[in-house]
Amino acid sequence: MSEITHIVKSYEDELQSLNDNLIKMGSLVEAQLTDSMEAIIKVDKEAAENIIKNDEKINELRATIEEQIVTVLVKRAPMAIDLRLTISTLKISSDLERIGDLAKSVAKKIKPLPRDLPEELIASLKRLGELVQRQLKDVLDAYLNQSKEAAVKIWKSDERVDDLTHIAMNEVANFLSKDKKNLDLATHLLFVTKNIERAGDHITNIAEALFYLIEGEHIEGARPKGKDFDPN
Repeated sequence: MSEITHIVKSYEDELQSLNDNLIKMGSLVEAQLTDSMEAIIKVDKEAAENIIKNDEKINELRATIEEQIVTVLVKRAPMAIDLRLTISTLKISSDLERIGDLAKSVAKKIKPLPRDLPEELIASLKRLGELVQRQLKDVLDAYLNQSKEAAVKIWKSDERVDDLTHIAMNEVANFLSKDKKNLDLATHLLFVTKNIERAGDHITNIAEALFYLIEGEHIEGARPKGKDFDPN
């Protein structure tokens, strides 16, 4: 094997390892988000503890990816598609880490909650959580398939996340209006709702980064937004 061939093969291996670690990180974050949504719906405090502990694995993988990216940038000075790949991987891994952090934050809010929360409130959180989980699965599949069409579809679906967030926040407001003693619980539930919405925002970021990776340009237009929250 010539020196040039060896260098090329080594470079390809580095990029493949980077890609493999990003996919692994995505799988961990997907599991973490799913577990946190199941835990909040069931008010499963034991599961919440495991979710909080598992966040460290995601952080470690994110650190590994950052080190790999620095190595590629310094050693290889990538151009064109390879440069887009490293930049996009950095952005995507950052958003994945934030989704993991938000899932952990949701888990932390489970501890003080009672198991007899209003059914409609729980149902609204479940609808929102299921949509965001589906978005994350779809964007990870889009990455694997390098599908710009799927990336755009996910980007547009952020509007639906906003709408379901507002419905859930209204349910929390109704819960509070029935008894002012519910203030602390309502505050925790508002944080949960907003954290799920923010996870959706980061998924939209990933869709944008994926589109940039494939096309070398950004999605045109402003992000679709849902209706404003009205607590009345």
